[in-house]
Formats: sequence, structure tokens, C-alpha cells
Amino acid sequence: MVHSVNSGQMFKLKSLLILLVPICRTLTPGHDAVQKVTLIPRGQARGLTWFIPTDDPTLISKQQLFARIVGGLGGRAAEEVIFGEPEVTTGAAGDLQQITGLAKQMVTTFGMSEIGPWSLMDLSAQSGDVIMRMMARNSMSEKLAEDIDAAVKRISDKAYEVALAHIRNNREAIDKIVEVLLEKETLSGDEFRAILSEFVEIPAENRVPPATPAAALPA
Repeated sequence: MVHSVNSGQMFKLKSLLILLVPICRTLTPGHDAVQKVTLIPRGQARGLTWFIPTDDPTLISKQQLFARIVGGLGGRAAEEVIFGEPEVTTGAAGDLQQITGLAKQMVTTFGMSEIGPWSLMDLSAQSGDVIMRMMARNSMSEKLAEDIDAAVKRISDKAYEVALAHIRNNREAIDKIVEVLLEKETLSGDEFRAILSEFVEIPAENRVPPATPAAALPA
């Protein structure tokens, strides 16, 4: 837990939390490999991480989707572990919206839950019309709707526990990466993984060397 910091230090530390997300992503099997991490602001983003795109972005495995959810929860997990649950902020709102949507897709569109390998989403539920979405929801049985909500929550809860464990179990690595980033402002994927691997073993499937153009995403 961080104690006795002034408001300026707290702002800097909370800004750096954005850059702890790649740790969760790198330690979760199936996530795209990091190519570059930077503290240099771009637009509204206080930092960016570039990831090496998957070989075939049209085919994404259940493992890869779950890894993206874990990564999306990394910022909130870092806030809770480092500052304490009462000090979590609204900064994760966008991430929470995205990961909830992704978890729901796993359940209702991709058939990747214990409910079974079926598409459970009525096409009208995807309509931009609010009335059509409400009608689609009402046409679904109450039991099925409850099962879907429960399955989405189980995926999100499991991913959050993984993210919390990554942060709690790797504080030394986090401190070192923050220290180096403050000094250099930018790390290549190789540098990032080299530091991280001094403290923890990186999953084999996440050790891909950054040899292809990367897609820039908010860290």
C-alpha cells in the first residue's frame, strides 16, 4: 500500500497505473505480445502500449478473449492493490464497459460458457433501436436471462481475480518497471519483457519477438 504521498505524487502514481496494465496482459497466456510501452502522452492518453497483432485477427480463441478481459481489468486491479479499495477511481470506466461487452459476447455470441455452444443473442437485440432491444430482452425467458448475466459475471470475476493476483504477486517487478520508465519514458517490448522476466516467468506463448508493425492501444 502507498502511504504518505502528496497530491502531486499521487497524481503521478495514478498516471503510472495505466502502464501496469501490460504486466497483466503479458502474464496472461494468450494475450498479444507487447512491442513498446511509453509514458509520453498522446492526445488524451497519459501513456500508450503497442501490441503485436495476432496472425489472424478474424479467429480469436477463448484463451485470447479471456486474456484481453484480464488485461482490461489490470488498471482497476492495480488501483485496488496499490491504493486500497476505497481509493479506486472512475478511470477504469471505459475498460469496464469494454470487458463487460466482451464477456457478454463470449456467452451470447461465441458460445464460450457453461450455458453451451449456442448463439443466444437475438439479432434484434443488436439493433440501434432502444425499443427493439427492449423487446428482444423481454422475449428471452427470465431463467435464460439470469443464466446469461451469471455467466458474464463469472467470467469477469475470474478475470479480475487473475488480474489482482498478477499485481499482488509482482510488486517488485512493478516497482522496477516504473523506475525504469520514469528514467527512460519508453521501453521496447524486449526491454519490458527482459525486466519482467527477472522476477517472474512469462508464458511461452507471450514471448513472441516484436518483429511486426504494432497496433497502438491505450495502456
